[in-house]
Amino acid sequence: MTANDIGSVIPDDDALSRLLAAEGVALSPAALRELVAGVTAAPPGFDPDGWMTLVAADPSPALKHALQAVHDQVARGAPPAADGPGERLAALRAALADRDLAGFVVPRADEYQGEYVPPSAQRLAWLTGFTGSAGVAVMLADRAALFVDGRYTLQAADEVAEDLFTVVAIAETTPEAWIQSNLTEGSRLGFDPRLHSRAGAKRLEAACAKAAGHLIAVDPNPLDAIWRDRPPAPIAPVLAHDLAFAGRSAADKRADLAARLDSGETDAVVLTMADSVAWLLNLRGGDVAFTPLALSFAILHRDSSVDLFIDRRKLAPGTDGHLGNRVAPQPLEAFGPALAALGADGKRVQVDPATASAWVFDQLTAAGARAVEARDPCALPKAKKNPVELAGIRAAHLRDGMALTRFLHWLDAAGADAAVTEIQAADRLEAFRRQGEHFRGSSFPTIAGSGAHGAIVHYRVTEASDRALGAGELLLLDSGAQYLDGTTDVTRTIAIGEPSTEMRDRFTRVLKGHIALATAIFPAGTKGGQIDALARAALWRGGLDYDHGTGHGVGSYLSVHEGPQRIAKTGGEGAALEPGMIVSNEPGYYKTGAYGIRIENLVCVVAHDAPPGAEHDLLAFETLTRAPIDRTLIDPALLTEPERAWLDAYHATVRDSLTPLLDDAVGTWLAEATRPL
Repeated sequence: MTANDIGSVIPDDDALSRLLAAEGVALSPAALRELVAGVTAAPPGFDPDGWMTLVAADPSPALKHALQAVHDQVARGAPPAADGPGERLAALRAALADRDLAGFVVPRADEYQGEYVPPSAQRLAWLTGFTGSAGVAVMLADRAALFVDGRYTLQAADEVAEDLFTVVAIAETTPEAWIQSNLTEGSRLGFDPRLHSRAGAKRLEAACAKAAGHLIAVDPNPLDAIWRDRPPAPIAPVLAHDLAFAGRSAADKRADLAARLDSGETDAVVLTMADSVAWLLNLRGGDVAFTPLALSFAILHRDSSVDLFIDRRKLAPGTDGHLGNRVAPQPLEAFGPALAALGADGKRVQVDPATASAWVFDQLTAAGARAVEARDPCALPKAKKNPVELAGIRAAHLRDGMALTRFLHWLDAAGADAAVTEIQAADRLEAFRRQGEHFRGSSFPTIAGSGAHGAIVHYRVTEASDRALGAGELLLLDSGAQYLDGTTDVTRTIAIGEPSTEMRDRFTRVLKGHIALATAIFPAGTKGGQIDALARAALWRGGLDYDHGTGHGVGSYLSVHEGPQRIAKTGGEGAALEPGMIVSNEPGYYKTGAYGIRIENLVCVVAHDAPPGAEHDLLAFETLTRAPIDRTLIDPALLTEPERAWLDAYHATVRDSLTPLLDDAVGTWLAEATRPL
């Protein structure tokens, strides 16, 4: 059968069966459509046809044509259910009443506790209408509340019906405090133990106890039963991450972690964070947006063997060979029985209470395992990039800086009167990035906030909110990319036309904080919370501050927000900074209703030469990002000579490293943009 035989018409089951059989594909049409439904529930990915290799390693043109037709048919799907938040909340309350539950807790998290969740796990958005990346709802029979942090109070107010949910700022009232005040004595509050970490479940349990109520684990989730048009779980190809980018083989990583287990007399460790599984096994996927993850669990045993729990339909051709015979892929449904088997054997099993679900602990302890609470053993070695990863990250930042510089030149040439919109700016920057080698997509949704939108820390432009960049305004542009050899995250604040004196003052104070952190020298063992004040001091002297952290860890072709290190006022409990760690340096200032300012570079922790007589090993930061900082926003009088010297040296590095990669027009522009103050 040829593509012409099929034409543009979706083949019937008989024709599809014959085509699949002719290609040696052991799938029925029904099984194919089920697979394709999962494919349509995953992000499109950098290679929109890559999923076809999950059907056949080398599909013929005829099969590709048929698969595309089936994909288009499944993607159109049935019309969405007509019920709204009011009907959904009422249906959930009825389901809870049938279970003798007074209420239920709905977090944004899924069972993998990752930053991004697939459509099938967006329960909070389905129930409340709130689409932010962090939040939790608690509903009782007569009241309900949605808890969000400061990034999302305005967004939640716009998206959520106030007669159904009271929007509560979590900084003022925590869900636990609200439960303690509103749950009546003897009431049973339900929660899905798969969606809450062990630590989170303990907090809920304590709140219920203080209200003389009871926290009840409910499995399966009653919300899923009333979500009539719930999407399927995503299916995207899982690929081997090449050793040329990873720097260490999966076998070496497994052996290293297993040796640590053996020395600690622990029999196995349960890995529930998808990025930990990806790092350990050198795998990358596409199940969620912006982060190349395959949703999966793993159990690493003391002998360095691994049980990998994953939908095997995701494994692209060649992945089994990459995994080798010491890694055993198993269906996700086998995860629970595998935990029970560890318990039946009386194993000592290491689990991270901050990231593993309460359900995992329940399965282990109910079966007799000895659960050892400890940090995910992948977190620290994943954060400390090896030399190959660091070389790739530096190369990725050069490509990224070239794209951003080309964008800044384009925007400057357009001029303040060009009526460039926020969406157009974000799209043009991505277009420049797409031309770079190894590009695989954005690392998070681009923040392109002009004017008052820039004061919304995590602003997301939509067709409804899109606006033109206006003369005399600031554009806050926070963006990043995923490359096979590194992950980037950079923020630049750009003056559109002539900035005000106040804008220059605030920008320069932020720049002073950025420089203070970039030039910091500190003893080994220092945590991010101990140096956070360096980035704020210039703002504090003016009676100013910002309400977000100063720095977060960044992965290597993994999550753009990665622990365990961070730089924040409350960062004292984080991991100490160590050589090889990547962290952002991003102080800011936000004037509500007017403008926002943020300057962000990524930096790497490096060893620093200690002077004679030093009693501690010293560390410092190497700045990785290569992009000019807007000189028109700087008040030179506010900078000290060392600060001016740092900026001039940084701009010289940007100019020298990027100019050979740029055409003459952009290179000339960059020379002017980076000339000494």
